[in-house]
Amino acid sequence: MDTKRILRFLREIMANNNRAWFQAHKAEYDAVRQVFERGVAQALGRISSFDSEVVHLTVKDCTYRFYRDTRFSPDKSPYKNHFGAYIDAKGKKALRGGYYLHLEPEHCLLAVGNYWLPTNILTSCRNKIMAETDEWLQCVENKQFLKYYGSKVDSSFQEPTNISSWDQPQGFGLEKLKTCPSGFPKDWEYVRYLRLKDYCAWHAVDEDFFEGDGWLDEMEKMYRAAKPMMDFMNEVIDDYE
Repeated sequence: MDTKRILRFLREIMANNNRAWFQAHKAEYDAVRQVFERGVAQALGRISSFDSEVVHLTVKDCTYRFYRDTRFSPDKSPYKNHFGAYIDAKGKKALRGGYYLHLEPEHCLLAVGNYWLPTNILTSCRNKIMAETDEWLQCVENKQFLKYYGSKVDSSFQEPTNISSWDQPQGFGLEKLKTCPSGFPKDWEYVRYLRLKDYCAWHAVDEDFFEGDGWLDEMEKMYRAAKPMMDFMNEVIDDYE
């Protein structure tokens, strides 16, 4: 994937985020969009080789509009400063976990899992963690998962952390409760997992990560490492969708 060209365009749109500039450079947008979509097609093909649930998806099913919805945002910039794709068996708006690719200047990453869950589903996920603790720990405390998604903050939890930022190089759980959720034992040994408000695991990558075709092998390793965790939670989430 020619990420240098994609990121060059994104840097230009960040400096010129207006309709006049965009229309004057529409041909370049169309070109880099095609480059990105070819990369998504490659990723989709590779993921389909180890996750049969996504084999029916097309690139269009996985990619987002470049135009921002500014109706409820104080930022009225009309265009995004990144390209993203979400590969999920039930679509981009599904609650269940999936695979995410994100290209943005100085902020490229891969992620696995779900970003947001309503309280009733979170409660069911927490109950499953407590009921099947050994299986859960095998998913999130094995060597490969910790290699790509572990962090000192996530593993220690010595201080309450409300939000884990995408700016961290890697991690598990973007948002966390400051304390144990209501109705669960505060003194449970693994209460840190009950405090999670999402089950998203992410790993930042260098801007040249997606260059060529070799990135597919490393992407597969990262996604495979987090798939057991995602499958564990999707067993619960699928009952609600």
